[in-house]
Amino acid sequence: MEKVLLVAAGGALGSVLRFLSVSLLGRLTGDAATGTLVVNVAGSFLMGCLFVLLIEHSDGVLSRLMPFLSVGLLGSFTTFSAFSLDALRLFESGKPWVAGFYVLGSVSLSIVAVIVGVAVMRAQSA
Repeated sequence: MEKVLLVAAGGALGSVLRFLSVSLLGRLTGDAATGTLVVNVAGSFLMGCLFVLLIEHSDGVLSRLMPFLSVGLLGSFTTFSAFSLDALRLFESGKPWVAGFYVLGSVSLSIVAVIVGVAVMRAQSA
């Protein structure tokens, strides 16, 4: 039950942070899809950092935070459903090329961000 409560608390915080981040970036750029892209890439980077910090270099005490931080906070901060809706909206608004680049860029940059996050954290412990 403790893990469920940790995930719920992290999820509440992550979803509010996502809403605020996407709203702010949407106002700055005039495009909600940009906010979702930035949130997904940043969340992927942080997930890579957490992986190293809490799994590879934890004595077990910090790893108890993993449900709160990874599944809850970052799981709700980044969102595939919002990404998918943004891609559909771009496509349906007559911008199929933009939608394609958005999908390719989001997936590619998020994978690279996880790799960079892992590398940064591993370099810190070397």
